Amino acid sequence: MTVTEENTANTASAAEAVVPATSRGERFSSYDVEAFEVPGGREENWRFTPMKRLRGLHDGSAAATGEVKVDAEAAPEVRVETVGRDDARLGEAGTPSDRVAAQAYSAFTGATLVTVPKETKASKPTVVRITGPGEGRTAFGHVQVRAERFAEAAIVLDHVGSGTYADNVEFVIGDGAQLTVVSVQDWADDAVHVSEQHLRLGRDATLKHIVVTLGGDLVRVSPTATFAGPGGDVDMLGLYFADTGQHQEHRLFVDHEAPHCKSNVLYKGALQGDGAHAVWIGDVLIRAAAEGTETFELNRNLVLTEGARADSVPNLEIETGEIEGAGHASATGRFDDEQLFYLQSRGIAEEQARRLVVRGFFHEILMRIDIPEVRERLENAIEAELQAIGA
Repeated sequence: MTVTEENTANTASAAEAVVPATSRGERFSSYDVEAFEVPGGREENWRFTPMKRLRGLHDGSAAATGEVKVDAEAAPEVRVETVGRDDARLGEAGTPSDRVAAQAYSAFTGATLVTVPKETKASKPTVVRITGPGEGRTAFGHVQVRAERFAEAAIVLDHVGSGTYADNVEFVIGDGAQLTVVSVQDWADDAVHVSEQHLRLGRDATLKHIVVTLGGDLVRVSPTATFAGPGGDVDMLGLYFADTGQHQEHRLFVDHEAPHCKSNVLYKGALQGDGAHAVWIGDVLIRAAAEGTETFELNRNLVLTEGARADSVPNLEIETGEIEGAGHASATGRFDDEQLFYLQSRGIAEEQARRLVVRGFFHEILMRIDIPEVRERLENAIEAELQAIGA
């Protein structure tokens, strides 16, 4: 991107950033569906979402007509089980904050519970594949990943298939534990997926949380990170590629309520095709007790064709002056003509030059994915998207 494009985008985002982070920081949480009003689309949390495309998930008219299939390929040190709603461990990372999440919690038939025992280092990544209920069907689900004290593991949640699906996902990271999570939304073109993800870090815990969104008609992922003790460190990374007609929405909230914690947010997205729409909302709240906090959030969007739209709104609210540092930024722009000219002047064809620019744009995120199979799959998926328009 050129400097001019980036500065313009930052100015626009800053104008929208007057909405306080506490609108989500002080949010109401409950397991009761009727405790939440039916959203109409004018609410701050829903104003970018095309409500008619939610297929009734928001108003309760979407009853379960199918089930998702859950397959797990677990590391030998990791335990995977199916539990009922009455399991006392469920809800430990957080409770639903809107009507869709509350309905998902009240309607799932069995939760998938992934546990990494204390002081255990998993020998390989654990992959949990969630296959949609099928075209024209609706399902609800719940997944909880627990990394107990001083555990270390990598978990991949792979969402594929068709249908309509709403779920809650919990990540409970114990004191001193280290967890890497990759949540891949690689749905078929007809799929609708609304997911609320709860991240809770214990004392001196470390979490790398990566969201990758490629497929689906409408995908909305809302991760919330909270700290149960001092010294927590969370990286929230995201990569998304919106194609013709797709709506991809990522709404993040980092609640710094404990002292001496760190958070770093970096999301990058590319858009192409008529009606492609990407929404990124990043809220960070540093509470009065969270002295010594260090936080930064950044979102960048690369628009590849006419007819695509990206909305990016970073928010930051600070209630204490005793912090290490805090900042946010966003940028939306098209190809940098100077970069293309530079590559073409060295004998690289325009089509190949454009691909190199996009690969370079995503390189920073891809290199942070420490699972080679997943990284290679995403690189191939990005290449396929570019070939679709002859970029």
